[in-house]
Amino acid sequence: MLYIRSFLTNILFFGTLMIGCTLQLVVALFPRKATIYFWDNIIMPIALFWIHFFAGIKFEIRGKENILKQHAIYACKHESALETYSFTQFVPTITYILKKELIYMPFFGWTQYFYGMIPVDRKGGASAMKNMVRAVKKQTETGRPVVIFPEGTRCLPGTTKGYKSGIYFLAENVKLPVIPVAVNTGLFWAKNSFLRYSGTAVFEFLPPISAEGKTKEEFMQELQNVIETKCVELNNEAAAKYPHAAAMLSQIKKEGK
Repeated sequence: MLYIRSFLTNILFFGTLMIGCTLQLVVALFPRKATIYFWDNIIMPIALFWIHFFAGIKFEIRGKENILKQHAIYACKHESALETYSFTQFVPTITYILKKELIYMPFFGWTQYFYGMIPVDRKGGASAMKNMVRAVKKQTETGRPVVIFPEGTRCLPGTTKGYKSGIYFLAENVKLPVIPVAVNTGLFWAKNSFLRYSGTAVFEFLPPISAEGKTKEEFMQELQNVIETKCVELNNEAAAKYPHAAAMLSQIKKEGK
């Protein structure tokens, strides 16, 4: 049954996204607000419905009092595709910082461009960082918050590949609150896996932190500590409720990934 549910979820979820990317070629003829509305209010609710209906994955949002609908930067743990697709349902009109290469993907990448996502050249050094700051300022000045995945890639639950200092450069120059976000999504939509496990995926929004008066090392350590500590709590909570989550965490720990 798990394989059948996962198959149906994947087919319908990604099929809905593909249809959306195709229709986007027409929507793109209109102002960007039309693209944002099209994805946030039509395509993504349909795509996420399949996740709830077939995979049995529900979302729980904690720390709602820490959500700012504009003039904020969200630093989110990245474990799965769930946070990349569902974030706009919690923080409307939010946009993402992503690696530049994704923008050039046919259909999918074009859609990200029209949505107003912020591409960053990871090999561009200081120049790329300055361009990122300008783009983030432009978006936040129009009222759109921005989310960044500070590790720069997906990580297995209970692991980290290290937080990149670009978030500090951004926080220091844009001078907006940074809201850490912890998740346990990788326990339900596993990285590089076909299977989709039922359960409650938690997104916890933590109190904002600031780079003001802190060194890069101090800020980065604080950000990593608050996110990773909360992720451990969420993982342990899920492991106590779902046997598959406990088995997955045990296997990751055993393999030392």
